[in-house]
Amino acid sequence: MGTNKKSGELKIALVGAGSNSFGKAVIVDVLSSRDLAKKDTTLFLMDINELALKKMFLFAGMVKEYKKTTVKILAASNYREALSGADYVITSVAKKRMECWEKDFCIPVSLGFKHVLGENGGPGAAFHTLRSLNLMIPVCREMERFCPEALLLNFTNPESRICLGVNKLTRIKAVGLCHGAFGTLQAVSKILGKKEKDIDLEIGGINHFHWALSIKDKKSGKDLYPEFRKKIKEGDVGPLAYLLYRKFGLLPFPSDNHIGEYISFAYDICGPFWLKYAEQIGHPEYPDRIKQIVDGKISLTPDFVRPSAELAVPIITDVEFDRNRKELSVNILNKSRAVPNLPEDAIVEVPAVVNGEGIHPVKVDPLPEAIASMCLTQIAIQNLLIRAYSEKSKDILLQALILDPIVDSMPRAEKMMETLIRVEKNLLPELR
Repeated sequence: MGTNKKSGELKIALVGAGSNSFGKAVIVDVLSSRDLAKKDTTLFLMDINELALKKMFLFAGMVKEYKKTTVKILAASNYREALSGADYVITSVAKKRMECWEKDFCIPVSLGFKHVLGENGGPGAAFHTLRSLNLMIPVCREMERFCPEALLLNFTNPESRICLGVNKLTRIKAVGLCHGAFGTLQAVSKILGKKEKDIDLEIGGINHFHWALSIKDKKSGKDLYPEFRKKIKEGDVGPLAYLLYRKFGLLPFPSDNHIGEYISFAYDICGPFWLKYAEQIGHPEYPDRIKQIVDGKISLTPDFVRPSAELAVPIITDVEFDRNRKELSVNILNKSRAVPNLPEDAIVEVPAVVNGEGIHPVKVDPLPEAIASMCLTQIAIQNLLIRAYSEKSKDILLQALILDPIVDSMPRAEKMMETLIRVEKNLLPELR
């Protein structure tokens, strides 16, 4: 399952390919792309879990046959084979995700910190960040060895924090991708009663905490925000999103569970969202459909191999075919001041124009002062967490924790920190 890449070939490495959700989505997207089939494209699957990798390799072969594509598929469990000569590396990596998520959520709650999810913001997410950096930075080190010019398209959460760490600690060119902005577009479309394709939405902010700064008609350029304000009503979005819209005048990402991670009073409005996930631990919502397909128990169906709405493949084809196309959102370094009143070294979520020269963030309007201030607090926390990881420092980690809007006690924060370090010791970086 190795490869000898020749000049003119396009190689896409998928790290974390063993995932039933992420791996499956990227495999289907790549093998569904007629553009990539026009090139001499190889999709290289990589995962350290060899059983999961074998399953996804067999599944990919079945999808290839189903789609009748010329894209080649290879697989390996080591970085040298997977990354050597890669042009693009797509990542989504985690270890013991649900097991650790339970600890990230329950231990802070047991000490009185009322957070809603514990994934991307709030005290639990600090530990998710450190675990993910502990996986992603080594991947980037391998990229520096085997494909230093490759573009990293990252889906690993917490998105902003991981992209910031990659930018600050490695030489790899990276962009973070998230489908959250499509949720915002879907909500705006429904409220306006217009098709998504007819709306020009510009968002700005940080991942899972972006705001609809501009809503226009794509053909005429007409400002649709006045019409949106007349039509939106309570119940069109979550109660927290609606409250923030009413108080700040702009629609946030309308997913209460995620925006609630950054708001001190979110728990009182929308409660512990994580418990909905907890009910599913050990009780999968559906059987392993991919294994059933690979084992010949069920057949591939059109719905199961329908392309996702994720942006990895569109961005690759935008670059390869010099499309100069505007994509709805990327998480990218703010060095061009795409969001004018956020720092240049922050990771911001904004639209981008993608062409043969790369990914170019679209400059959006400044965030209102109150919204910018909330984002700046999160950016400060992100920077402290990157430092805590790189300097292996408990003191800096504690600074990040007590800066979080959810945390209201330093002694309890320190106890929480020591507890989580102890129970997640094997997955966290060494901290002193």
